[in-house]
Amino acid sequence: QVQLVESGGGLVQAGGSLKLSCAASGSIFSFNAMGWYRQAPGKQRESVATISNSGRTHYADSVKGRFTISRDNAKNTVYLQMNSLKPEDTAVYYCFADGYIDDYWGQGTQVTVSS
Repeated sequence: QVQLVESGGGLVQAGGSLKLSCAASGSIFSFNAMGWYRQAPGKQRESVATISNSGRTHYADSVKGRFTISRDNAKNTVYLQMNSLKPEDTAVYYCFADGYIDDYWGQGTQVTVSS
């Protein structure tokens, strides 16, 4: 059973930075892609950033230029560097893995940006 464990969330002031980590229990090469989603109170879960097995990245328009997704294959870990954070970035952030047949989700980590 694949497990994804997120860490790095917290409380930060607007304009600050946080780096989220997602550690997978197995090789991330086994996934077609990995990424980060977020869900704010009263809103639907939305895709924030994804990175394919080949390293191709995709970002939501709302975070382009501020967030960077990356992966460390040796550590089976995917990261989300978040800079210039805004109060509207406040949400629970979830790590996601596309396992070709099955999808996997982490438990989520809270990110709160104060104004």
